[in-house]
Amino acid sequence: MPLKPFAALLGALALLGLAAAPVGAAEFTDAAGRHLVLPDRIDRVMTAEHTADALMTVLAPQKLAGRSTADGRAYLPARAGHLPVIGRLSGPAPTAGPDAIFRFHPDVVIDSGPISQPRIAFADRMQAQTGVPYILVDDSIARIPQMLRTIGKILGVADRGEDLAIFAQNAIAGVHGRLLIQPTDKRPRVYFGENPNGLLTPLPGSPDGEVIDEEGAINVALTVGHGTDALVTPGQLLGWDPEIIIAADPAFYHALLHDRVWRPLSAVRNKKVCLMPREPFGWIDEPPGVNRIVGLLWLSGVFYPGPTQEDVRTSVRDFYEKFYGAKLTDPQLEALVGPACVPPSTDLQIANLPLLGAPPAPGLGSPGMLPGGAPMAPGTEPGGALGVTPGLPPPGRRGPAAPGTPSR
Repeated sequence: MPLKPFAALLGALALLGLAAAPVGAAEFTDAAGRHLVLPDRIDRVMTAEHTADALMTVLAPQKLAGRSTADGRAYLPARAGHLPVIGRLSGPAPTAGPDAIFRFHPDVVIDSGPISQPRIAFADRMQAQTGVPYILVDDSIARIPQMLRTIGKILGVADRGEDLAIFAQNAIAGVHGRLLIQPTDKRPRVYFGENPNGLLTPLPGSPDGEVIDEEGAINVALTVGHGTDALVTPGQLLGWDPEIIIAADPAFYHALLHDRVWRPLSAVRNKKVCLMPREPFGWIDEPPGVNRIVGLLWLSGVFYPGPTQEDVRTSVRDFYEKFYGAKLTDPQLEALVGPACVPPSTDLQIANLPLLGAPPAPGLGSPGMLPGGAPMAPGTEPGGALGVTPGLPPPGRRGPAAPGTPSR
């Protein structure tokens, strides 16, 4: 894999998001601070797990060598929906190993999720065994815009990365801006049930719970454990009596509506039981990746309905067209949002809240820039190699995901 001149310089520019041309054949520093040498041209990418599937599906599906799982074919670009299933290289239950990398001949492998020492050690070992660059990506919500820009550059799709990054940046900033005008005593108490019986729930600070954290809602499972998720009892859920319940699985959703044991819950009585849309990827998790941007737009409308909200249906249409290239028909849209507690469409909206939610203008205050528009020195950018620190962290945020959280 020959190198172009000034490889180190191009690698530094990639980290700052300043390179004007696609960045290939350069020394590149990933989200874990690992220094990699990338090939001249990247045409085939292998994903290590489902979160990286979502990233590559929206950013460069034409470069995918395969998918890690067979889940979520609806609304995908035609090529992405018919790719071979390679299996999961990483995560708690891997189904593939180094032999899959040798068989599919990728130029790079991308693994997306929280950064931890076990993930770093795994990436180093896999790269040493195969000789293929293994890129670790941190796609926590605050870092999604810069991640899209940086990975877009190294894949040679910088314009696409920038386009998606602007959409994501505006969505995050808009949610934060609307949250600032919400009284603290109006933050809803929320429960998110993940498995068919609904008694597995993500904890605050976990990747699966990050969308709820970003919305400033109160996760009622705050005190039940440490780490990423916890098993709870029906008695605990009844005792918490959340105002809003979100079901990840249709079985739990239907049980909430029809099982007598759940009738005392306020959310059931007040018809605040919501089914998370799951196609092609979940809106809160499944996986906890770039797909969560539409989850932010959705839950902002569910948690804080009112005249400051954009119409959720319009936001969903825009997201699916921008990220998946899918123009939703009215029946398709209603199939997604019908059971998801989306309020009726209204013409009374104050869109975008520019004074509170608009992203900073390029130049002063932008990632990688100093006063006067000068670039920051490599390694000094806020937020790390593939991320930026948002200007308006949402009230009620309880910190980053627990160290050592496995990729899901």
